Amino acid sequence: MTCVLEALEKRGFIYQTTDDDADPARSRRRLRALLDRAPVTVYVGFDPSASSLHVGNLATIMALMHLQRAGHRPIAIVGGGTGLVGDPSGKQEMRQLLTQDLIVENLQAIRGQLERYLDLSGGRALLLNNADWLRLLNYLEFLRDIGRHFSVNRMLTHDCFKIRLESETGLSFLEFNYMLLQAYDFLVLFQKYGCRLQLGGSDQWGNIVAGTELIRRVEGGEAYGATIPLIQTASGKKMGKTEEGAVWLDSKRFSPYAYYQFWINTEDADVGRFLRIFTFLDLKEIEELERLHGADIRRAKEVLAFEATRLTHGEIEAAQARSAAQALFTGGAKGPGESLEGVEMPTLIAAGEKLAAGIPAVQLCVDGKLCASRNEARRLAQQGGLYLNGEPIAADRVVTGADLKEGGMLLRAGKKRYLRVKASP
Repeated sequence: MTCVLEALEKRGFIYQTTDDDADPARSRRRLRALLDRAPVTVYVGFDPSASSLHVGNLATIMALMHLQRAGHRPIAIVGGGTGLVGDPSGKQEMRQLLTQDLIVENLQAIRGQLERYLDLSGGRALLLNNADWLRLLNYLEFLRDIGRHFSVNRMLTHDCFKIRLESETGLSFLEFNYMLLQAYDFLVLFQKYGCRLQLGGSDQWGNIVAGTELIRRVEGGEAYGATIPLIQTASGKKMGKTEEGAVWLDSKRFSPYAYYQFWINTEDADVGRFLRIFTFLDLKEIEELERLHGADIRRAKEVLAFEATRLTHGEIEAAQARSAAQALFTGGAKGPGESLEGVEMPTLIAAGEKLAAGIPAVQLCVDGKLCASRNEARRLAQQGGLYLNGEPIAADRVVTGADLKEGGMLLRAGKKRYLRVKASP
């Protein structure tokens, strides 16, 4: 077995590790020995609150992929049971409660996404739903067998509860039970699958510690937890968030082209760190890319964008997105021309007869989802940030068939958002 914990540490995945003693170095040594000794079963839980995972989930997914490549067995838990309660960790107010039907629908979509990252053949990884055991619980028996191991005083010291208790909305009794349920998940996985390690974001620290302690008290067993730092950009923004919202892993909610653009627009200071976390490139190759500065750093961003897009959307989609981005960067923004033919990017088909009569540019921006509203498009034009075929246009500009070049035209909002417009026959 390779020394996978050391590799994860070098790539920036490990934030905290659990142990009974207070010596972090000793804790790392014991966990490293566990992972080096034999294959280990490790799990991560995913919240089914949406029909798609997002870039914020990618760090834990990548950690599971590294562990699987090193010979360990990942378990991905999609929380069909805990999703009915809602995790209060990192939330200022109670999550909106989801219906059972919506959770089931989200579960199916998320399972399909996880299958793209993990090799499920021959039981090398498992996808499980914690509703399979949580829905069978008898409440009184659960309180007597599991609840008696938890100290309310200690639970209230964890950040996930302290933040909520200090908020205006407070903490509901429903949410207070979440820690017990997640700890019980770890116990079930330890008993049924020999799971010894749980991974999660740093906001999950309290829940993970509760699970390791429950296993020790109920089974006298030794289990471990490790957290991954919540990824923020150099400017302090939460990873995976844009002005338009979350960066989804579902191509229907966030296109491969937009996904590629998200990565290529990475801040210069984040490129090396993101190459370590979100790609499988060799560390020596990453170090070479980190030496690039000034205009040359775009080469490193192109590598990051291509590798990240390839992992999520496949080789073909990544290559098409790269071709589109390169065409725009090398002069395609002046007009669609031949350099944009055949590449994948957001495209709007305008009715030929309407285009012949003239369509307001601000309306095309809305129809093509380049802007959220006509008012937004007008404000952008007034600020000099709306372009047609590389030239700034006024808010009252009307687009006609005369603007077509090589069968299309290119609208740009700001510096980074593009829309290709074509005319229907």
